[in-house]
Amino acid sequence: MTGFLLKILSKILCVITAIALLFAPITRAVNSGNYEKAESFEKVSYDNQLIPELDEDGCWTFTTDREFKIVQLTDIHIGGGLFSLKKDAKAMNAVAAMLTAEKPDLVVLTGDMVFPMPFKAGTFNNEISTKLLITLMEQLGVYYTVCFGNHDSEAYGTHSRQEISDLWADPELKYSLYQEEPDNVDGYGNHIIKVKNSKGLVKNAFFMLDSHDYTDGDILGIQWKYDSIHENQIQWYKDAVLSIDAKNKAIDSECPMFSSLAFFHIPLEEYGMAWNEFKENNYQDTENVKYFDGWYHESDEKSYCGVYPDNMFETMLELGSTKGIFCGHDHINNASLEYKGIRLTYGMSIDYLAYTDLNKKGAQRGCTVITLSPDGKLSVSLENYYQDKYPSKYEKEEVTMQW
Repeated sequence: MTGFLLKILSKILCVITAIALLFAPITRAVNSGNYEKAESFEKVSYDNQLIPELDEDGCWTFTTDREFKIVQLTDIHIGGGLFSLKKDAKAMNAVAAMLTAEKPDLVVLTGDMVFPMPFKAGTFNNEISTKLLITLMEQLGVYYTVCFGNHDSEAYGTHSRQEISDLWADPELKYSLYQEEPDNVDGYGNHIIKVKNSKGLVKNAFFMLDSHDYTDGDILGIQWKYDSIHENQIQWYKDAVLSIDAKNKAIDSECPMFSSLAFFHIPLEEYGMAWNEFKENNYQDTENVKYFDGWYHESDEKSYCGVYPDNMFETMLELGSTKGIFCGHDHINNASLEYKGIRLTYGMSIDYLAYTDLNKKGAQRGCTVITLSPDGKLSVSLENYYQDKYPSKYEKEEVTMQW
């Protein structure tokens, strides 16, 4: 993109932002009903909810000898505008129903929590939609964290990624475990949440990474040029794995490498490589690929990964800690398969707003339930929202199960 076009686009974005800020009070007013709805849900009822504490390294840490349950929610796409009021209410109802039934120890939201697209949501304001989702999560009383997606802070949005990050990191929030550190690593919210046993050994660590948004001047995402995990993030991950392993071995020199999971929004290129190998083998397992569940339903069964290769997957293989990767981004790719020993999962999505007519379809909508046993075994289940086991406070909409 030429410098002249960039200047023109910059001026247009400034005008758009000014207009959005001018109409912010109106946007807040029309959302008052949904804020009331977010506060109408009851807290999730736990028999014995695990309470995390800050460890000496600054990471939020759970301590338990029992299994640990995570629910991944992705692409919730709260619009927060006049056009999206009804769809936002449906999305909140879905989130509340599934978390109330699953009672997870931790919820990980893997990006595109909000979708302030003016033509679909009726607003540019990504602060209002973010605060609406935060209100819901705090009301439910489940511990949660987030990884940013490409839509959480668009170039035309009223608030920057830093400002949206500050909202999730607000120390007044009781249940948010999101952390903005470290400052010397690209992106926002690269952080770790750990699970220790009663002996003080880290059994599991969950790495949250910012997969960024767009690259190569495609600041509006029109050309679908998505970014990837950056090199200094990969180095941060490697250093952290080695550090945790060293601390474990200082307690027990013979303890094996701990198990870890990684969460981010935009998939690695290996998601496409794995599925293509599976597809080319007539949808049968190969030496590298083991299929578990779900399908790639995007056009041509495509995975929309970052445009440039990175060494994230290779580094994970080298270290031997990470057993599973969980992403979102491609709303109708909902599948879980193992590639070279690492589980690659596209989470079930929530989206009622972004994909045209997806609010009328239901096969892709749900959550991903991840269970880690005390001995390190990983269980992954793709769960559909419209099952009877997820009763909801408000009536569920009628949808078509398209697959």
